[in-house]
Amino acid sequence: MTTLVLFNKPYGVLSQFSRNDEAAILADYVTQDNVYPAGRLDKDSEGLLLLTDDGRLQHCISHPRHKLLKTYWVQVEGTPDKHALQKLQDGVTLKDGLTAPAQASPIPEPAIWPRTPPIRYRAAIPTSWLELKISEGRNRQVRRMTAAVGFPTLRLIRYAVGNWTLAGLAPGELRILNVDRNKVCHESHSRKSSSAPHRGRHHRKGRPVSHGRGNRQR
Repeated sequence: MTTLVLFNKPYGVLSQFSRNDEAAILADYVTQDNVYPAGRLDKDSEGLLLLTDDGRLQHCISHPRHKLLKTYWVQVEGTPDKHALQKLQDGVTLKDGLTAPAQASPIPEPAIWPRTPPIRYRAAIPTSWLELKISEGRNRQVRRMTAAVGFPTLRLIRYAVGNWTLAGLAPGELRILNVDRNKVCHESHSRKSSSAPHRGRHHRKGRPVSHGRGNRQR
């Protein structure tokens, strides 16, 4: 069995153990030896970060070609209409190319912790929440996607990576699991295989979480 750490990364914490400025880092919260992030979250993003002591498991979790879905709760400026949601679902053209189709849907404001510092408020402009699921891992991808369809991201929380979620974890808290590396990697390989186009002769073209209504966090 392999160690897997589920960590709810607070806003403002860098996804690294080395300190190069005065910002908070993973070492301020995670005391387990020889674990490293499987993927990353930007300093201004919050939520689930996975860490492991196993290089192969790290690769199976973090590499985009394994198609492991990442679920984000995204607070945006304005209220996206059906046209904007369809653009996210079809793929958005960014400077580094077209994104893969995403699962995008509006959700009620989730019952979550207040952010420190709070997001900026504009009295004349409402905000709303989306659930966005992607399997890619481009730099600041979710923020760039929502901005590209006209709805800038104000707050970004990663709720899940695959079947692992931050349920029950307050910011700065972690949970340590023992997982079967071979099983995880086999499942990721199966996802990759099932998502590849079938090239045979007869080829034809052709919500897991609940949300509560919490107090507004601004």
